[in-house]
Amino acid sequence: MALWKEPTKQSPTPGFPPDPVTPARFEVPPGPETKPEAATPVAAAAPVRTQTRAAEKSESLIAPDIAIEGKIEGAGHVRVAGRFKGDINVHGDLTIDPRANVTGSVRAEKVIIAGELVGNIDAAAHVELTQSGALTGDLKAGTLTVAAGSRMRGHAEFGWGDEKSSTHKPTNGSAS
Repeated sequence: MALWKEPTKQSPTPGFPPDPVTPARFEVPPGPETKPEAATPVAAAAPVRTQTRAAEKSESLIAPDIAIEGKIEGAGHVRVAGRFKGDINVHGDLTIDPRANVTGSVRAEKVIIAGELVGNIDAAAHVELTQSGALTGDLKAGTLTVAAGSRMRGHAEFGWGDEKSSTHKPTNGSAS
């Protein structure tokens, strides 16, 4: 029976692999009489850990068996697999999964509709209406992708972008 505690291995930080063992490097100073004794140990640079998850936007999920009524605002991605009633305003992507239902207005960078959306989409950079998707409402977006089999009832405006950068200049009705 030992009276002292055996040292244990320290567990690595969750989500990161353990630090590799870094062998010592030797640097030899330049010179004509370079000898093995002249080599001095130099500590190797330790690998730098980066948290890529912190740089990525997080995703919030409304699960398939959940129904929520309210308002969603913020940064990050939102995935709706259940039912949501209310307005959604996010600086990120909104994904409406198949068999999901959203009722309310939507403002997001990218909107993917595979379920059903009853409401307007305003100022999205890209909207994708998948084969199982249905939109009842007006749409205003930079680009629109529509898959065969999808359904839409409403008014759609896309591809116009910023009016100042438009190549077409309206005339005042007189030819000059």
